[in-house]
Amino acid sequence: MSRRARRRASAPAPSPSTRPVDAAAAAFVPDSLSIAPRHLDVGGDVLATMAITGYPREVHAGWLAPLLTYPGRVDVAVHVEPIDPVTAANRLRRQLSKLESGRQLGDERGRLVDPQVEAATEDAYDLSARVARGEGKLFRLGLYLTVHASSESELADEVAAVRALAASLLLDAKPVSYRSLQGWVSTLPLGLDQVRMRRTFDTAALSAAFPFTSPDLPPADPTSLAPVGVLYGLNVASNGLVHWDRFGDVDNHNSVILGRSGAGKSYLVKLELLRSLYRGIEVHVVDPEDEYARLAAAVGGTYLHLGGDGVRLNPFDLPIQTTPDGRRTAPRDALVRRSLFLHTVIAVLVGQLTAAERAALDAAITATYQAAGISSDPRTWNHPAPLLTDLAATLAGSTDPAAGALAAGLHPYTAGAFSGLFDGPTSAPGDGHLVVYSLRDLPDELKAIGTLLVLDAVWRRVSNPADRRPRLVVVDEAWLLMRQPAGADFLFRMAKSSRKYWAGLTVATQDTADVLASDLGKAIVTNAATQILLRQAPQAIDEITAVFDLSQGERQFLLAADRGQGLLAAGAQRVAFQALASGVEHALITTNPAELATNAHDGDDDGFFDLAAPDDPVDPDGQIYLDAP
Repeated sequence: MSRRARRRASAPAPSPSTRPVDAAAAAFVPDSLSIAPRHLDVGGDVLATMAITGYPREVHAGWLAPLLTYPGRVDVAVHVEPIDPVTAANRLRRQLSKLESGRQLGDERGRLVDPQVEAATEDAYDLSARVARGEGKLFRLGLYLTVHASSESELADEVAAVRALAASLLLDAKPVSYRSLQGWVSTLPLGLDQVRMRRTFDTAALSAAFPFTSPDLPPADPTSLAPVGVLYGLNVASNGLVHWDRFGDVDNHNSVILGRSGAGKSYLVKLELLRSLYRGIEVHVVDPEDEYARLAAAVGGTYLHLGGDGVRLNPFDLPIQTTPDGRRTAPRDALVRRSLFLHTVIAVLVGQLTAAERAALDAAITATYQAAGISSDPRTWNHPAPLLTDLAATLAGSTDPAAGALAAGLHPYTAGAFSGLFDGPTSAPGDGHLVVYSLRDLPDELKAIGTLLVLDAVWRRVSNPADRRPRLVVVDEAWLLMRQPAGADFLFRMAKSSRKYWAGLTVATQDTADVLASDLGKAIVTNAATQILLRQAPQAIDEITAVFDLSQGERQFLLAADRGQGLLAAGAQRVAFQALASGVEHALITTNPAELATNAHDGDDDGFFDLAAPDDPVDPDGQIYLDAP
């Protein structure tokens, strides 16, 4: 041996502790590692690994799912290795020979038939035939469970609980004594099976374990442990928390909530609304039943009570929006759009227009804007918009008989009993993080036009290109809105186009059968990436089952669901949940008459809010106290 070779051979090898560690790999290296016969202490986390040595004879689809729904932290690792057909056939042949020889020896000695041997022999014959026909293959499978805890005493309790759960599934879990490090490595995402406690599975049994089915929705970002989106409540199956982000990576941001009366639709809508406000999402609510007043007052929202004194919406307002930096913007064809919209407004007020009336109206609209100093020049659009009375005066001053007829038809809305909604400029612009439009107290004669003006205001806000932000448009009791042509057209347009404007439409209705029976209702449902089904009536469950492709278990769950329980369908995932609200949230969103009556007698100590001033004779429900001072 040369001197150079001897010097190289005698040079000490670098110590493992002195070898450089890659910076990326260092993030996965624990601070300390202590090895005990049956557990490990990895950086303060105590863990133990068990191997599954016994399996049930028959398994069903998703038979490993209970292991994933265990409330503690358990790592489940499955190692699969295929067996080539020649080796599989030879092993099956040897196994059959052993079983047959054992059975014949027992018959010769007069022993009783062993049921387990008989079952094993039948299974071996059946498996051998399927492998020979190419209907299945054989695999070696290793199943390992690693249980985590914060202390040894807690680990012992967790291990006992997991073993009991495995025993309920007819799985025999054994600790990997004196191989705790190899067991932990086998459950890490490294693809290494250092325990090698295998069991032979065929294709059918192995496929029943994949994919792992879990009743919990997957997180939007699998690398993040922090939940995102809105908390809907508790998972009925696993008792975990159900979070869902409608503005995440989904097809659209729409949601539809269907359920019978009293199932908790409005409660869930208001709960989602309140928690969306926490995230900075702007919300607009079309409230036909006046249920959002207390919530709007509690969060400092804008509440427009149409039909109340001094609440007006001027249909002549140009679609001018204010950007976050204070600039005022409008579309280039804002005046043309508003003129066309006014044709729709007048048609709703006086009925279908003839060709002569439409021509007279078009000339009168242009003359009314010009009289107010507004022309096609955008620099004039900052002038105050004219009113409906100005249009009626212009029509009345015309010599055209069609214009005079229109002016007479507008008289009830300009100087008559229904003029309160139009006899002045818009009282509130509809800005803010929460805007509620209450339609309950509008007279029946003004329901259609009030709905049209509200939806126009909402659409102008949502479609403003100068102020892009996530928004929700909530339509509670949508069946009331769908009876009107303007409301139906708005819902259809929102369902189709809201995603383009970073907005989501929330539709809640109890008239499930009528919604699904109409083309509009089906369009709203099919264009909603988030679908929530609450308790359903037996008369509607067949159609619900067909439209949403419910399983028999989901069908029975919806028929027997308690108030607030429902099925959340988000993409390919479905989860049964129970709505969960805090005490303060419940006080703001409940509409239970008994609770509201109790609160009226007990005062405001339980979280309710007074909206009226102490000397105001009007209560939050719009009732006037005749004996008020």
